[in-house]
Order: sequence, then structure tokens, then C-alpha cells
Amino acid sequence: MERAVLVGLNRGRARSPDLERSLDELAGLAHAAGASVVLRMVQERAAPDPATFLGTGKLAILAAACLETDADLVVFDAELTPTQLRSIERGVGLKIVDRTQLILDIFARRARTREGKLQVELAQARYLLPRLVGAGDMLSRLGGGIGTRGPGETKLESDRRRLRSRIHAIAEDIEAVRRRRARLREHRHKVAVPVAALVGYTNAGKTTLFNALTRSGMETSDALFVTLDPVVRQVRLRDSRTLLLSDTVGFIDRLPHALVAAFRGTLEEVAAADLILHVIDAAAPDRERRITAVGRVLNEVGAGDVETLVVYNKCDAVTDDVLRSLRSREPEALYVSAREGRGFDQLVGAIVSKLALDVRRLRFTFDPEDAGDREWIARVYRHGRVVTQEDHNGRVTVVADIPRRLVERLVRSRPTASPDEAG
Repeated sequence: MERAVLVGLNRGRARSPDLERSLDELAGLAHAAGASVVLRMVQERAAPDPATFLGTGKLAILAAACLETDADLVVFDAELTPTQLRSIERGVGLKIVDRTQLILDIFARRARTREGKLQVELAQARYLLPRLVGAGDMLSRLGGGIGTRGPGETKLESDRRRLRSRIHAIAEDIEAVRRRRARLREHRHKVAVPVAALVGYTNAGKTTLFNALTRSGMETSDALFVTLDPVVRQVRLRDSRTLLLSDTVGFIDRLPHALVAAFRGTLEEVAAADLILHVIDAAAPDRERRITAVGRVLNEVGAGDVETLVVYNKCDAVTDDVLRSLRSREPEALYVSAREGRGFDQLVGAIVSKLALDVRRLRFTFDPEDAGDREWIARVYRHGRVVTQEDHNGRVTVVADIPRRLVERLVRSRPTASPDEAG
């Protein structure tokens, strides 16, 4: 296990609780990447030094501290510029990793499917491209145009060319996956199966909740970014109504833009959902910061206007006073414990109501000799729950419970006749 030194920047006079929480989160990220934290260092200054982030004096102190603690790498709680990265590496003499690079490394470790691996590779390549460095002007090409390419390239230039080509190839592969996902969403829309998507800050307990609702066995852990590849499972309610539930990658404060861009095809599943379940860790001391971070990413991927249910999870881990305070502030939210199975009836009831899965009992009369009516009977059986079917005088009468969200659509598709309310 690599030994890591964490470095943060305090822009105020006093040590900020937000800075401490950010460094705690960075330590969790470092642990998820396979490192143990041996030291935390904080520099107090109004703004990062453009060249060294810390300033030359603090950089020398950092180098000495790394020698004393026998550190293997230094992790900065910020995204470093290429100039800062090079200056710090020269000053410290160790591997330097910034917050973005650390998150990308975790994603690379956790990706399992081909799509997930492609998305992570694309994000890493886009991050790396401006950070490729050579040995200065001596390696620059002289002139340009015909006759100066190919074997005449410097190592740096050929690396950049290969990386750009790889970025283009990966982007094309991801676009093909994105189109396939769009076709699957269109198919789900045609068969009128509603979709709810679980979103939330990483380690909010989304997958535990997903497993409880879908009776699945997806991997769960008290760690960051355990779920990367989106999973969709069917939820069958007690009266045989169904919906699809999607578990998505967890969000995090300052989620790298390269990752958001690379995972856009995956995150479009959230934007296309009929309902978002925003899962919040009720026990997190920085709930508001996490809620803001999730909202920022949802807006970035075009999901800010999707109908949303707020679900406070891990309510078993908070005191009654905290729970009362949350309930008084957000009475419309749901309060559950995925681990203990508390609050599920209310949660399912809210999902049913928001998705208009509650039913109307309707009576239909059909002519079985008519091809259009026969197709319509099949549609009623496919989308509703048939209570009775009676044949009388060459006509077929069907009483069925139809989800409210589909009533208007079904009636509109059969303009020659309308169903009647059944008692």
C-alpha cells in the first residue's frame, strides 16, 4: 500500500470545517485508491500560487516532510495546472496526484463493463492530453507542413497525436453505445414501462436501497464509488404492476468535468427517467454540501427538471432529535433505512403516486371479429390487470385495472370507442 501525504489550501484566517471535511473525503478517496494517509498538510494563503500552488517556502517544507514520513506520493485537494504539476514534481521528487487524477484512478479500478472502461479511459485521456510534457524547445519541430511529420516527430508530438487518435476512437465507440441506450429507452417508452433512477452522493446507500427494492445482490460496501456501471432491474409491486429501477454512479463534490462528459451517455439515463429518487445520507454532517453537489451534476446533464423524490437514507444512524429536525424542515421527503428495511411502504407508495401507477378500473366492450379490437384487447392485457372478461351476443366485455398514467394514451389510441368507469 502506497504512503500518501494529503495537501489542502485554506483560504481564510481560521481553519474551515469545510476544509477538514474535504480533507476527510480526500483521505477516503486515497484509501479507495489503495493508499494509506501518513500526513496532512495545509497551506494558508488567499489563492494558489500560479507556479507551485503552495509557494516555494511551503513546497520545501512539503519535500522535507515527505522524506521524514517516507511517503510515496502527494495528493492535492484541488485540480493542478500542468505548470503546477511539473513544478511540484521537481520540488518534491515524488509522484504528484491531484484530486481529479485520484478520482479517475478509482473509476479505472472499479469499472467492470466495456462501456464503463471506455468512459473512464476517455476521461483519463482528455485529462492527460494537456499535461503531456517534453524537454522544452529542443524537442520542437523545425518548420511544418509536408515532410515534417511521421518519423520526424518528437516523442512528445507523437504521443499527443496517438492520444488524440485514441480519444477520437473511444468517443466513436461511446457514441455507438449511447445510440444503443437511446434505442432501449425508446423501446421502454413504447411498452410504457416507467423508469425511476436512484441518484445521490457517493456512499449514500443507493445500492443497498436498490437491492432491497429489486431483491438483487449487487455489491455494496462502505466505500466510495463502488457502483460505476449503471444497472437496471424490474420492481414488481404486490398487485403485479411493474416499474424499472436504475442504480447509477455516485456523485461527488467537484466531480471532474472530464468524467461528467465521458459518462454523459450513462447519465442520460437519469435525464430520461420518469422519476428521480435523490438518496441522501441522513447521517452525513455535511448533507447540504452533498445535496448541492448532486443538484449541480443533475443540472449539468439536463436532469434538473425531472420529477424528484427526496429520500433520506441511513435514518437508523441518526438520533431522534436529528430525524425530527429533518422531518420538520422537509415534510415531503421520505425517511428510510435501507439496511433495516424501515420506511419502505411509504417509499413505494410515494413512487406509485408520482409515477401515476395507481389504477382506474375501466370497462371495455370489443368486437372480437374486428382486427383492430383484437389488437386492442391484447394491449389491455399487456398494460393492465384484467379482472373479468365476458362474452355476450358476439361482444367481449373486459374489466381491467389500468395505470392512471396510461389511461389517456390507451383511449387516444382507440378513437372509435371509449371505456367506461367500472364500479
